[in-house]
Amino acid sequence: MLSAWQQKCYDNLLNVRRKAPLVHNITNFVVMNSSANILLSIGAQPVMAHALSEVEDMVKLSSALVINIGTLDETWVSAMIKAGLAANSLGIPIVFDPVGAGATKFRTDKSLEILDLLRISVLRGNASEISAIAGFDGAMGVDSIHNVDNFIDISRDISNKYSCVVGISGERDLISDSRRVARVANGHSIMTRVTGTGCGLSATTGAFIAANEDPFEAVVSAFSYYSLAGELAYKIAQHPGSFESAFIDALEYINIDDFINANIQVEE
Repeated sequence: MLSAWQQKCYDNLLNVRRKAPLVHNITNFVVMNSSANILLSIGAQPVMAHALSEVEDMVKLSSALVINIGTLDETWVSAMIKAGLAANSLGIPIVFDPVGAGATKFRTDKSLEILDLLRISVLRGNASEISAIAGFDGAMGVDSIHNVDNFIDISRDISNKYSCVVGISGERDLISDSRRVARVANGHSIMTRVTGTGCGLSATTGAFIAANEDPFEAVVSAFSYYSLAGELAYKIAQHPGSFESAFIDALEYINIDDFINANIQVEE
């Protein structure tokens, strides 16, 4: 029998599959293809559009906006802010992935600018990126160098400051809002050896936020589902190239029986 949270996560996945939300991604060149395939495997609909001339119109058609700064430049930042303001005006949720915040001043400054100008629903990153957002010196870049266990207070502070859910990826994922904390301990280390798995999680989070009412529950569900798929894929493929294909497949075929293995701890 599933626990209450295991059942909730599965039900929230079913909502994604039933509603098939259109998720507008302003994301980086490296992951456009993989993020689109991940969303399709989930049962959502992806669109990748970053032109200043159309982002507002695309947001109007969408159920969520995912902003990812992996290959940002000034024009892309302008498009992200323009799309985000349109999403705010329409009540469309935003997931923000500050890829590489802390690696360069430009990335950190633009991440903070986006957070100051937009009302986001979810901030999704690794511990290094979240520590840079929190203002700690020495936070470096794309691959996490910090233990998420040390980030409960930091994530709560950020959640309070920006009125958002914070999702931190690591060996054990940490999700928090202003009053609840969850830990998800599934997945496999091979996921860090495939480009775009973190960005794909942000896209997945966008689909779950679009299809479910409670943002915290949606993020916990997205992280749990995504990491469970990683475990299932590793049983079939133990090398990065074949794992990527097996992971896409697992996102599609995962079912209720698999959620008995979801390792979720929630403090309310």
